[in-house]
Amino acid sequence: MTVDRERVRALVHELLGAIGEDPDRPGLRQTPQRVADAYAEFFAGVGEDAAAPLAHTISVSSGPAPDTVPSGAVMLRDIRFRSMCEHHLLPFTGHAHIAYLPGEQVVGLGALPKVVGILASRPQVQERLGEQIADTIMGSLDCRGVLVVLDATHQCVTTRGEQQADASTVTIAARGDLAEPAARAELIALIGAGPGR
Repeated sequence: MTVDRERVRALVHELLGAIGEDPDRPGLRQTPQRVADAYAEFFAGVGEDAAAPLAHTISVSSGPAPDTVPSGAVMLRDIRFRSMCEHHLLPFTGHAHIAYLPGEQVVGLGALPKVVGILASRPQVQERLGEQIADTIMGSLDCRGVLVVLDATHQCVTTRGEQQADASTVTIAARGDLAEPAARAELIALIGAGPGR
């Protein structure tokens, strides 16, 4: 799906008038188009197939490195993401940490940030975003378990209401063998042991 930039531009022009501003003054004249262009980027994931980046897999037993079959989890930490809170249309930004227990197939590590990016580029709530990432990976890869930890700062918390500038939200989504807290404890510890922590 493509964002209707012209419609967004017209609506932002109207919104500026609704808040008491003059949308035609020099400082705001280009704002409706700038917002339309930004929204086209922010919401590029609407209607996109989040599983598409996982379509190309690599066999661990007969692939290019059969002598390096992983005996434990594959983890990618500190995947930067940004999304828009569907409640206030304010951004939230943070890091995703993803681990999965591979079966016979693995995926290139670059595919995991693409999944996050597609799902984050929609109106979202953090809790659902983590669940969608976990479901997409579990449903598309030959894996025994998935763990997704999201740590994000929400502008609806930091810039409005109580204005808690240092508050961040952590959510966990787990599937398969990693659904039990004891099974994922080591991975949670590894996430917390990353650089700068």
